[in-house]
Amino acid sequence: MRSNFTNISKVTAFFALLAMFSPLLTLEANAQQMMRKTSSGKLSSDQKILHTLNRLGFGARPGDVEKVRSIGLETYIERQLNPDSIPDSEVTAKLGNFEILNMQTSEIFAKYPNGGALIRMLEGNRRNNRRAQNDNQAMESEKDQRTQRQERRRKLIELYQKYDLKPANQIMMQVQSSRILRAAYSEHQLEEAMVDFWANHFNVYSRKAATRWYIPSYERDVIRKHALGNFKDLVVGTAKHPAMLFYLDNFQSVSPNTQQSDRQRKRAQRLLNNPKAKERIISRLKQQGLTDEQIQQRIKQVMNGGNQRNRRGLNENYARELMELHTLGVDGGYTQNDIKEVAKAFTGWTIYDARGYRKAAGNMIKGSEDRQAMRQARQLGISPNTESGTFIFVDRLHDQKPKTVLGQTINEGGMNDGLKVIEILVSHPSTAKFIARKLAVKFVNDKPSDAYVNRIAKAFQRSNGDIKTTLRAMFYDKEFYSPENYRSKIKTPFELLASSLRALDAETNGSIALIGLLNRMGEPLYGYQAPTGYPDTAEDWVNTGALLERMNFAVALASNRIPQTNVNLRQFEVGGEDQILDRAIENILHGEISSTTKSTLMKQMDQPLPAVTLTESDTMTDEANNDAMQDQRPRRRGNNRRARLRQPSGNPEVFKVVGLILGSPEFQRQ
Repeated sequence: MRSNFTNISKVTAFFALLAMFSPLLTLEANAQQMMRKTSSGKLSSDQKILHTLNRLGFGARPGDVEKVRSIGLETYIERQLNPDSIPDSEVTAKLGNFEILNMQTSEIFAKYPNGGALIRMLEGNRRNNRRAQNDNQAMESEKDQRTQRQERRRKLIELYQKYDLKPANQIMMQVQSSRILRAAYSEHQLEEAMVDFWANHFNVYSRKAATRWYIPSYERDVIRKHALGNFKDLVVGTAKHPAMLFYLDNFQSVSPNTQQSDRQRKRAQRLLNNPKAKERIISRLKQQGLTDEQIQQRIKQVMNGGNQRNRRGLNENYARELMELHTLGVDGGYTQNDIKEVAKAFTGWTIYDARGYRKAAGNMIKGSEDRQAMRQARQLGISPNTESGTFIFVDRLHDQKPKTVLGQTINEGGMNDGLKVIEILVSHPSTAKFIARKLAVKFVNDKPSDAYVNRIAKAFQRSNGDIKTTLRAMFYDKEFYSPENYRSKIKTPFELLASSLRALDAETNGSIALIGLLNRMGEPLYGYQAPTGYPDTAEDWVNTGALLERMNFAVALASNRIPQTNVNLRQFEVGGEDQILDRAIENILHGEISSTTKSTLMKQMDQPLPAVTLTESDTMTDEANNDAMQDQRPRRRGNNRRARLRQPSGNPEVFKVVGLILGSPEFQRQ
C-alpha cells in the first residue's frame, strides 16, 4: 500500500510540474520574459549566435558559441550553406556500420527480405500438399498450429544465418538511427535541418508495404542530395523515385485508354479454365511468395475480364499532393480538372518489379532467375538487366493526348509531359510563396509576417528555386534576428532529442531505446501516414501527454537510463541544489530563464521524479509492428531486454536538476 501511495505521489507531483509548465509553452513567445535583452531592444551578439545555432541546426554543444564567435556569424552561415567545405569525420565514423545507407534497393530486397514471403516461396507446393492432406484445416489443434509456427521460425532463423540475411524491420532502424546520429554529431547542421524539412515536405510512409525498402535510396539519392540544391531537382527526383511512386500509388496509374489485348486476356482465361494449367500457374505464383488470398484475387481479376493493371486505371493521388503539398499549396489556384490532367501527364511513370522484396532472397537461395520479372521486362520493352525496384517509364501506359494544366496546353509527348508539368508548377508564383512560408515557419516563427514571406518568395522566384539563395534571403533579413522570433519556436520531438544530446555532449550510437523514446514523444521518422508530413507549429506538439513524454525522455537521458547512450554530468557537481541549478541554467540555457520557470524548478527540487518505463513495442519501428513476417522474424534471447531502460546512475541531485532543465519551457523552445 505504501509503495502504491509513493507512486501516486510521484505522478501527482509530476503532473503538477506539467500543469505549471504548460501555459508557458502554449502562450505566444514573450521575448521580454524569455531572454535578457540588451538596452537597445535588439539581440546581443551571443544571442544571435544562439539563435543561429538553434535555427540552422539542432542547438549548441559545449563550446559552439565560442567557436562561432571566433570565426564570425556570417562565416558560420556561409559554411553551413556550403557543407562540402566542412570536414565531418566524426559522424562518418559513427555511420560506418550502417550498411543500408550505401546499398541499392535491389541489394536491400535480397538481404532484408520479407520473411513471410520468403518462407512461402521456399516451401512452395509442399506447404499446399500438407494442407491438402488435412481434410479439415480448422480441426488442427492449437498445439499443432503452434508447432508449425515454431518449425517455420526455426527454418527461417537457419536461412537468415546461413545466407547472412537480416530482418526487414532493421531497414528503418538503421535509417532512423543514422538520422539521429547526423543531427547530434554532424558539422553539417543546416544540411541536416533541411533533410528533416524536405523529408516532411515530400513525406512518404514507411509502413505502406514496399515503401520501407525504398526509403534508404530516397533519402540518400533525392532528399539529401538536393537538400541545398534546386527545388525543381527535388520535385523531379521525388516524382521519379519508387518510394513516392509506391506511397502515392502512381506506379499503378495508367492511361484510361490503355487496354490489354483481347488475345492475351482470352489466352489467360483459357489457361485458367484448364485444371492442370491452372495448377501450374498457382504453383508458380506460390513460388513467387504470393499468399492464397492474393492468388485468388489475381485469378478473379483475369476471369472478370482484365488484369490488375487494367482495372487500376488513372490514379490521382500523386497529382493532388504534387499541387497541394509539394508546390502550389492548398490555395494555389488549381481545380479538380487540373488534378485529373496532371494525373494523365504522369501515367506510365512506374516501377520495375515493385515488390521484388518478396522473392529476391528466395531466388538467390534457390539459385534461379526471376522468370516472371524477365518476362515483364520483355513485355515492357526494357533491358532484362534492369534492377528490381527501379524507376522506368512505359510509353504504352502513358496518356498520349494533349493536356491542359493551369491554362497551359501540354503536348510534349511521353515522359516529357510530366516534366513539363513540373516546370510549370515550380515556376508558378503560388509555389514561391508556399515554399517561402513553409521555410519561414520552420526557421523563424509559427506565424511569419506576410512582408517577410514575400521577400523570401521573391528570392526563390528570382533564383529559379535555388535553395541556398532562398535561405540566404531568409537568414540575412533583419526580421530573422527580431527579438520577437527569439526562442519563439517549440522544438519538435526530433529536434528536442537531438538538441538534448548536443547540449549534454552525450555519447550514443542511436540505439533502439533512443528510437523508442522518440517514438513515444510522437515523431517516429517516416512514420507519419498522411502525405503532409509532421507539423511544425507549437499547437501541434504542446499538450499534457506530449509534455509528459518529453519530460520522461529528459529524465531518462540525464539519469543515464538509455542503453548505449551516456552523459557525463560531473561539470554540474558544484555544491548544493541551488548551485547545481545555477550551473545547469548557465551551461544548458546559457543563463536565460524566466523568473516563473526558475521558481517552478526550485519548488520541484524537493519532489521525487516518476519512474520512466519503455516497452519493446515502443522500440519497434512502425513496420515491425505490422510486418507480415512478424511470427517468423528471427528472435534471440534478450530481445525483450533490449527495450528496457537501465537503472539510473550518477548523482541523483544532479540528474534531477539537469532532467528538469531539459524539460523546462526555455529548453523546449528554440
